[in-house]
Amino acid sequence: MYSTISGFLTRLSRLLAMLGGALLLAITALVVLSVSGRALIWAGLAPIPGDFELVEAGTALAVFCFLPWCQLERGHVSVDVFADRLGPRLNAALAVLFDLAMTAVAGFILWRLWAGMQDKMQYNETTYILQFPVWWGYAACVPVGAVFVAACAWSAVRDVMEPRTG
Repeated sequence: MYSTISGFLTRLSRLLAMLGGALLLAITALVVLSVSGRALIWAGLAPIPGDFELVEAGTALAVFCFLPWCQLERGHVSVDVFADRLGPRLNAALAVLFDLAMTAVAGFILWRLWAGMQDKMQYNETTYILQFPVWWGYAACVPVGAVFVAACAWSAVRDVMEPRTG
């Protein structure tokens, strides 16, 4: 069961990270096209309407897509000034503690993301130019945020199990 959950979360997180990368490439292309349109107005081109709204929503989703993979790969920033002096057992305990703290933070972010989505839905808030509902961006991030919470919780389990399984 341990390897099944680990494999599933790893594959899902990797897939989400690739989706985030593809989103960033698409955002980059959008910005290049829009800026080119602004620069070439004299030639009959135009900027893409609502480009900044699309960049904003896409970037938020891309960031959320990267978080689970970063957590599973232990890629978050850490300060290891004293870690070398503490020894392997204390470092392992600290890793579990930090993973539990990250799980709590990820859970809080997911909770507030859900609450924000509910708020945007209730007030029917839309973007200024494209007029698409703002809650769509939140709704796209909620399931990815749930995967982030799962990855954080699994990291804590993994850090407890690794010393036992070698």
